[in-house]
Parts: sequence; C-alpha cells; structure tokens
Amino acid sequence: MVEERFLLAEERIHEIKKETSGDLNMEEGAEKGAVMPENFRQYFHTMADFLILMADTYRYVANGKLYLASLEELQEKNHELYRDILPENYDKSYANPAYSVARLGKDYGKLFSFLYAELRSLIVFAYEKKQEDMVIRMELFLEIYASFICALQETGEIPIYEEIRENVYWFVSDYTRDAFEEKLGAMFLPDQDFAWNIMKNGDLDSPEYLYYFGEYITESELKTWEHLKNLPEKTIALMADTYTEGYRIGFAVGNKDISKKKIVNIRYCLGFERMIKRAIENFDKIGLKPTIYRAASSLLQGKGLSRIGYYGAIPNKQYDFDHKDDQALFLDKRLVQVRMEAWQEGYEIYKEQAATFGGPAVVEVFGEAPADLKEKKEAPHLSDAQQKLSVEYAAAAGQLQNRYIKGEERSFTIIAFPTPEIGENYGEIFDEVIKINTLDYKLYQTIQQTMIDTLDKGKYVVIKGMGKNRTNLKVMLHTLTEPSKQTNFENCVADVNIPVGEVFTSPVLTGTEGILHVTRVFLNELEYKDLCLTFKDGKVTEYGCRNFDDPEENKKYIKDNVLFHHETLPIGEFAIGTNTTAYVVGRKYGIEDKLPILIAEKTGPHFAVGDTCYSHAEDVAVFNPDGKEIIARDNECSLLRKSDSTKAYFNCHTDITIPYDELAEVSVVTKDEEVIPIIEEGVFVLPGCEELNKPLENL
Repeated sequence: MVEERFLLAEERIHEIKKETSGDLNMEEGAEKGAVMPENFRQYFHTMADFLILMADTYRYVANGKLYLASLEELQEKNHELYRDILPENYDKSYANPAYSVARLGKDYGKLFSFLYAELRSLIVFAYEKKQEDMVIRMELFLEIYASFICALQETGEIPIYEEIRENVYWFVSDYTRDAFEEKLGAMFLPDQDFAWNIMKNGDLDSPEYLYYFGEYITESELKTWEHLKNLPEKTIALMADTYTEGYRIGFAVGNKDISKKKIVNIRYCLGFERMIKRAIENFDKIGLKPTIYRAASSLLQGKGLSRIGYYGAIPNKQYDFDHKDDQALFLDKRLVQVRMEAWQEGYEIYKEQAATFGGPAVVEVFGEAPADLKEKKEAPHLSDAQQKLSVEYAAAAGQLQNRYIKGEERSFTIIAFPTPEIGENYGEIFDEVIKINTLDYKLYQTIQQTMIDTLDKGKYVVIKGMGKNRTNLKVMLHTLTEPSKQTNFENCVADVNIPVGEVFTSPVLTGTEGILHVTRVFLNELEYKDLCLTFKDGKVTEYGCRNFDDPEENKKYIKDNVLFHHETLPIGEFAIGTNTTAYVVGRKYGIEDKLPILIAEKTGPHFAVGDTCYSHAEDVAVFNPDGKEIIARDNECSLLRKSDSTKAYFNCHTDITIPYDELAEVSVVTKDEEVIPIIEEGVFVLPGCEELNKPLENL
C-alpha cells in the first residue's frame, strides 16, 4: 500500500510540475479568473521539482546505484541535494523565511518556508529507504495544492490562510505518535542501526562511504576521514580508549552499576568512523551495543538548533537558526498533550530497553569560523504563551524520561576533536588535542585535591574580573557538618567530561550574588559580545549583551538561547578549570573562540545556569578519590523535587567561562573571614598548584 501511495503521489507531482509550468498554469478546467497567482505558481513548481528529485533519489538508493557510483558522481549528487540552502543560494530560496515572506506574504511566507524545510527531510528518508515517511509529506504537499485549486475554482481566490495552517497542524498532530515511537526505537534498538551497518559493511579506506549516509559532505569531512586514515592504529586506539574509558569510569565515579546496561548511544560527526568503529569494539567488551541515530531532520522528530545524534556538514547555520522556532506556527496546549501522550506510549513500548539504556557517548567537533547569525523578523517566533508552554513541556518530558531512563542509573561521556576548518595547522592542533584529552589524570587529581582541601575551609568564594571584565561574584558554599567525611567539590578528571581539569560544586543559592561578565563567549555555537548576567540569591535577575543595537533584541537573544524561555535560571554549577595546557594551546594557535565548551570550561572558572551537575541523581552518594562524600549535589531549586517536581528542574545547563587573562581573583573566604587566594591575575597562587602555571610560561 505504501508503494502504491508513493507511485500515485509521484505521478500527481509530475502533473503539478506541468500545470505550474509556463502557459499551462492550470487553465484547463479552471473557471474564469481562477488562475494561480504567479508567486504561488512558482512556489508550487519549485516544490514539485524538489519532490521529483527526492523520488529519483529514493530509486537511486533503492536500486543500489548509490553503491556503484564513482566519487565524482556521489559528490555531484550530494551537492545537488543541498544546493538550494547553501549560503550563496539562500537569499533566493523558499527555505529562507525572508525570501518566502517577500514572495508570498507574511502568513503564507512563514508557513510555506516551514513546509519546504519539512519537505527537505525527505533527503535522509530517501537514503534510509523510509518510503512511508516520504509519502506522508508528499501527500501533505498534494493536499495543500489541491486546497488551492479548489478555492480558486470555487471563489477565484486563494484559500484562507488559517484553513491551510490547519491542514499542516493536523499533519503534525496526526503523525507525532509514529515519529516519537520511531525516534525511541532508534535510541533503544541496536539491530535497526542504519549508520552502524554502513560502518560495519562499508570500506572505510575509501571515502565513497561518507556519501551513503545522505548527509551533506564537504572538504572538511573528507579531510577528517583522510587524517584519521593516516593516523597509526595505536593513535586511533588511544582516541577510542580514552572515549570509552571515560564512559566506563563515569559510571564508577558516579557510583552507578554499568553491568545493568546493554545500550550505549553514540553521537558523532561524519569522518570519525575509524575511531567510532574501534570504540564500538571497546563497548562490546563491556557488554554494550551501540545505537547511532541521526540528528533530527524533521519537526516531527524534534528538529531544533542543536544537532543531537550523528550528522555531516552543516550546510547553512543561518538556515538552522531561521527554523529553530518553527513550532511557533502550531504550538498549543492540545499539541503538547498529544506529544506527552506519544512519549508515554513510546516509552511503554520500549520500557524494557529503556531500563538498560546507559546514556550517550558523544564525540564533538570544533573549528568552524563563528557564524554571523541574523535574527529575522520574518522567521517564526514563540509568543509569550508558547514560551511558557515550551518550558512546561520540556519539564514534563524530562520527568517522563526519568521514570523510564532513571537519572541515578545512567551516565554519559563527551570528548572533542578539531576539524580542518580550524586552520592550516590542523594536523598540529589535532595532535595537541589528543595530548590534552590524554593528560596525566593522576597528576591533576593530586593538584585538584589540594585545591579542594582549601575550598572546603570556605563559607563562600569571591570571583573578580580584571581589565575589561566586570565580573564581581560571591558564591555561597554548603556547610560541611562532618569535614573529615564530606566535601563540597568534585575532583573531576577524565571521565564524563574529557579532558581533565576542573573542580566543581553546586552552590547554595541564598546569598550567591553579583555580576558575571565575559567580553566574548560562544555558547552552543552562538556568539555573545559583552554577555552580562546579574544574580541575586543565585538566580538571574537581569541580563544583556551587545550583539545588537537594540537592548530588547539582546535580551530576547539571551532569553531564547541561554535561559531557554525561562524567566530566570539559577546557578547550577560553580567550577574552577585547571587545564592550563588547553588554555595555552588555544592562545598559541589563536583558536580560543573555536574551542568547544567541553574544553573551554577547563580554561578558567566557569558558571552554569540551569540544572546542577547532579540533575535527577541527587540521591546517589558520590565520593571523591580521597573517600569523602560530595554533599553539594542539591540546591534550593532541585530540593523542590521532594514537594513539587515540576519546579525542580529546568532541563538546561549552559557553562559560561571566564578566561585566566580576564581574571583578577578567585579567593575562598572562611567562616572566620580569612581570605585564601587561589588565583591572582590569571596565575595559580595556592601552594601545591605550581605545576599548573608551567604551561602558562610558554605564552
């Protein structure tokens, strides 16, 4: 039946292409005056062209021609699929809300730009041979076109916008359950893994396999593949071992039983398959099978600004940014309810697998030049009511997930490597990052313990910036009732957050106050200039930056992308980064602005707004290597889980780092008001920490 629907839809789309070509323009059979307006005619013609390309692509893959093609043919076809949204073509693409609105008007422009973005998900469905996922979107297009034809024939006018929006709304609503069940299946069922089959059966010594995924491939992915291909096997093993050992140690440090787990979710960027294949062998030895699902390409799957899963090159970050709030076109209480019911049903189907799900093992990449993203008035934006709904939905979905994938039993790990865009010293930087990721954790463990012993004498910590940095913060610490057995700070070495290099705590909110300021920072790939957050009792009260001329536009930028639509967020973490080696590498090669949060957070003190590091696992006892229990696992917000769990969690955690050269002081103040300096003017001055200053001497 799916094949029949596919053929019928394809046939009708070919007819639409003819109807919307030149003089035909649906004149035959139309009443007088019922001619399709030129702007909409061109839109439908463009969409028909794209859908025909998708049908041809499906057959190209299904008939096996993909796997027989030369590298040149694969590259040509790959470029054809993504050409329309590349920066050089984006100004005249219907995927661009600004262009679509200019051509089709405010309402239809936004809706039809979303429709095109949703139709573009057919690329990956064609490569995965998911014919039904293709069909339902082809049929949506046909339904909308038919509504236009009917309205023009009956009234001589195009249909009322709300009628068409309703068609799209019901499409989103009707297929949410199927999409969520499929998404959970990709997370929990290793045997269904599309990506692992390519790695397992493909020839990783030849780059053609990169084009079998259906993702956009550039010189960056090819050079990454080539670089890893030329690395000695022992280096690949070191990279994979560091990654998988970090995952295993994360369970041990967190006092969690990894033997209960059978599934690990691997997330990475294409080009690293040689390392990933070795890592999968490592995971297999500890009883874990991989699921490697693709980052969402459809609104039904939860597509957003961040890519969670595996992915290739990002064709155009502005395109992603323009469509990050597409759900604003539909989001209401009913749709939230549908989504929650869909999650519940899906988790029930896979509840046995969910109980054995260990969590994600992530390989991040960095090196791309920062994107100069523009906030467009033509793009969809959540209303205040929708922002509130979005926050409530995220909280409810997080609670539901935690019932099936218990926070106190799961873990994760993250490691990062550079891509060729980092510059002409790519090979050198890659080698330096391997060194950073494999630093002597025993050495850091000893130094950091010295720091923790001093911090544990404190009532609060003072952090002050210097130069243009206006930071002036007082961070309150928990009271240790048994100092011989308890500690406030975790001694973090290379486990869940690789590389080594931080001590962190969940601060007491009451009394934590002041200004956090950074002159320039990148958070989740977005740049912030002069980011400033003001805290009172540990919560954000004011915020701003200087990205835009309009202060209100700056506030909206922060609220959308740092506060994630919450009115305020607490400080969930205070940490002191100790990885001066990473800091020096950043300075040496001029790549500080390209370092991911994972590494950047180790290059100075940092503060996370949102949930604590122990979110959903606060009741699991955690101990440092010296045997002391880390008692600072809660704050005043997370404690609300005992009375009202809907107010305890925010489902976000964003780290903001102050680099050493903007740092005047980090000092701990004891209950007797003794001030003990740890860092002064960017240098560690606490006795026992001298080793950390040695890399700084090379600047």
